[in-house]
Amino acid sequence: MNQWPDLWLIALTAPLLVGLGAWLHRVWHARKVREQRRIPKHWPLSSRALVNSEEARVWHWLSRSFYDHHVMIKLPVTRFTLPRDREQGSHWYKLLGSVYCTFTICQPDGKVVGCLDVPGRGGIPKSTRMLKHSLLTQCGLPYWVVRSDNLPSVVEIRSEFLGESPTAQSMREREQEERAIIAAQANLRTALNRQRSSRNSDFSPISNWSNSTHNGGRSDFSSQWQDENSFLMPLDSRKGDLL
Repeated sequence: MNQWPDLWLIALTAPLLVGLGAWLHRVWHARKVREQRRIPKHWPLSSRALVNSEEARVWHWLSRSFYDHHVMIKLPVTRFTLPRDREQGSHWYKLLGSVYCTFTICQPDGKVVGCLDVPGRGGIPKSTRMLKHSLLTQCGLPYWVVRSDNLPSVVEIRSEFLGESPTAQSMREREQEERAIIAAQANLRTALNRQRSSRNSDFSPISNWSNSTHNGGRSDFSSQWQDENSFLMPLDSRKGDLL
């Protein structure tokens, strides 16, 4: 007979305890979220280069090829596209917010004339490549995928991006100008290497110690980050296909 009051007490207090536990959990979770959004005093980040060595070679080539344009680096497609239906803008931004091209060529007034991608070690997923090609071509923008060891000619890419039909004389002049720039760069590198060799021979003990302690560590850190194309993993790095 004495057990019934205890059972009624348990039945009445159990829901209260469950509710209290749920409320405490919500309070704890909200506090953790606020802590995560709080701006840190010391950011756990370091600066890094915008491009890796493969991309840099293509970048320098593009700068020479489009000497009268601007070469933008890793610009999201949402910066130069606009939804026809503004009510659908949030939907398309969520879908395309992480889509970018390695290089975007634009005129001095900011009008984009075409985009290029430089594939990494794993290449570009077929679904992502098809998405960019479909999106950009329907917007009237050429989209190319290039590698530094298999670059098109300057005439080809300018004709595709700008619609130019250069004369034979202008083609020869442009090729001569490009060869002169390449030769000047080679001479500059040779002179710099000669100066470095001269300094190393004069201060070899200090130079060797510096290379073994500082440059070696920096090289390992750089190689770790150069494999990635952006701060956050972009759409190119997703394993799943877009539906």
